[in-house]
Amino acid sequence: MPLKVIGSGFGRTGTMSTKLALEQLGLGPCHHMVEVMQSPEQPPLWDALAAGHPVDWAEVFRDYTSQVDFPGAAVWPDIAAAFPDARIVHTERPEDDWWASFSKTIGKFFALRETLDLPPPIAAIFKTMDKIVIQDAIGGLDRDTAIAAYRRNNARVRETVPADRLLIFSPVDGWDPLCDFLDLPKPTGDFPRSNARDEFWAHFGGEPETV
Repeated sequence: MPLKVIGSGFGRTGTMSTKLALEQLGLGPCHHMVEVMQSPEQPPLWDALAAGHPVDWAEVFRDYTSQVDFPGAAVWPDIAAAFPDARIVHTERPEDDWWASFSKTIGKFFALRETLDLPPPIAAIFKTMDKIVIQDAIGGLDRDTAIAAYRRNNARVRETVPADRLLIFSPVDGWDPLCDFLDLPKPTGDFPRSNARDEFWAHFGGEPETV
């Protein structure tokens, strides 16, 4: 199935909440880093990308209707070119807020990943993700480098995606802008809220005490 929604926003911009919302709107399954961790078919496809091999994006997203979060957000221009009819939902938050969240979750994880007691398949996945996300998309884990990459990505979205294909979005905006953009009826109930710091670390057995 072709992707209908592509998420270009970096992780820690409300991507899990957006994933849950898209699935509630009938645009699931939605690809997210958790799918790479949970689906045996996914890691080899991203390993190939990290090794510099050509990627068949239709194969990568064969079982998905939408995509948000890393690793897709690290290569969203390629995905957008592969699925020209897909809408782009760009999740974003103020850069200081993003850094405060990123540095205590994704950034801290990658800084410590080689010291963590991870199952070998998970360790292998995140060795690949270090290449795709940290080295290639962000360029490093220090504050100035990460924020500069975050700014560049936000600017590139605005500069290259046609306005009628793009929604700049934050989960705090609620259902209305997302449903209006996708021309879908607004669900009853609150917009999903998920992936706080403790939820992130729960995937890896809890947050390490060391920084």
